[in-house]
Amino acid sequence: MSIRVLVADDQSMVRAGFRMLLSGEEGIEVVAEARDGLEAVAKAARCGPTVVLMDIRMPELDGLEATRRILAADPAARVLILTTFDLDEYVYEALSAGASGFVLKDDPPEQLIAAIRTVAAGDALLSPAVTKRVIRQFAQVARPEPPAGYGELTEREREIFRLIVAGLSNSEIGAELHIEETTVKTHVTHILQKLELRDRVQAVVLAYRTRMFEAEERQADR
Repeated sequence: MSIRVLVADDQSMVRAGFRMLLSGEEGIEVVAEARDGLEAVAKAARCGPTVVLMDIRMPELDGLEATRRILAADPAARVLILTTFDLDEYVYEALSAGASGFVLKDDPPEQLIAAIRTVAAGDALLSPAVTKRVIRQFAQVARPEPPAGYGELTEREREIFRLIVAGLSNSEIGAELHIEETTVKTHVTHILQKLELRDRVQAVVLAYRTRMFEAEERQADR
């Protein structure tokens, strides 16, 4: 089954570039293009793309609100944020709104293609650089109480949760804890279910927003 992609960007040359790049990729099909956020929302509803490549800065309706509307209409949709630089102030908000990750417009083509495949497979794309440079900067609202469901996590699940927040992939977590990657995936699934989160991106956002691990570290130091 092919990955159906909607490209939303207000620059026609950018849209054409993405279409040309993706047209040569096996199993990937560009099913629609959108010039602004309103058009992106409408075409997402009409075409049912697997992945939406969403530019943040667009007329009529920006990519942030468009992301919210697309995910409200279809929670299974996957949105990959496009930005020109990795400190875009809207990236954190887009991740909070449910986007599955972000890529830079000047990333190498193979990196963009890999990102599309990763997100289409149901995973999330959040590098350690994003964790440190974006989420730390914009997750300023502290909530002292841990989120609902956090108390249900086992010791192993909390350990894996910490490594997710540190930006490690499933394979890296497996290597760190000396367990199989399939075991890590099972634990991650349980963590997301207990915390009622859609993917690991939202898990990281939640951890920084609540500062849950900072509180635990302070208690351990006492």
